[in-house]
Parts: sequence; C-alpha cells; structure tokens
Amino acid sequence: MVTMRRLRGFTLIELMVVMAIVATLLTIVTPRYFAHLEHARETALRQTLAVTRDAIDKYHADNDRYPATLEELVDKRYLRSLPTDPITDRNDTWALLPPPSRLQGDSTEVTSGVWDLRSGAQEEGKTYDQW
Repeated sequence: MVTMRRLRGFTLIELMVVMAIVATLLTIVTPRYFAHLEHARETALRQTLAVTRDAIDKYHADNDRYPATLEELVDKRYLRSLPTDPITDRNDTWALLPPPSRLQGDSTEVTSGVWDLRSGAQEEGKTYDQW
C-alpha cells in the first residue's frame, strides 16, 4: 500500500494576503516614523542650543568677555566637544552671532566674540535659524 504524503506549504493566495497586510501596516507606520525622527532632531537641537548658550554665559561670567570661537569653549573645558547640529549632523554649520553693541556715553563700544549661536540648517518651511 502506497501512502501519499501531503505536501504542506502556503498557497499563493495566502502569501498575497499576508503581503497586503504588511504593505498596509507599512503605509500607516512610515509617516509616523519619519515625523518622530524629525521631532527627535528638533528636541536634540533645542537641548544643544540650551547647553551651548549656558556654556557661553558661564564663560562670559568667568572671563568678563565672550569666547572668540566655539573651540575656545572646548579648550577651556566649558564644553567637552564642539556641538553638532542635529539637523545637519555637522559641527561647522552653526551661525555664530556677535554680542550686541553697548552704548558708552557718546560712543558705541563694539564687542567681539560669540554671544549666541543658531542652527545653520536650511529646510523648506522651517526657521531653525530663529531658535
């Protein structure tokens, strides 16, 4: 007596249904994932700006002048390393702002150094350079 073994496996229809379910889930999850990544970068940028601005303020309080560059903050150990812009993933795209001019009697005293920094990221519809 010959017994026939039944081959087990998935049919083409079953595979197509599973692929359709996976594709539907991906279309729902993908936009949320990228929105979450953008939100994480923006949060990291806010934190980096706050830490670096705090280091600039502490440097100014200790030395009665603003640092000439961000590297000076690292050299004097106010920062461990040059901050990286989370939006551009580079540390050389920062827009460095000089201190505002101070009025001294009849003349305006021009001061130099790094008073503030902004992100140098250029993205459509985003104003990272205003943060």
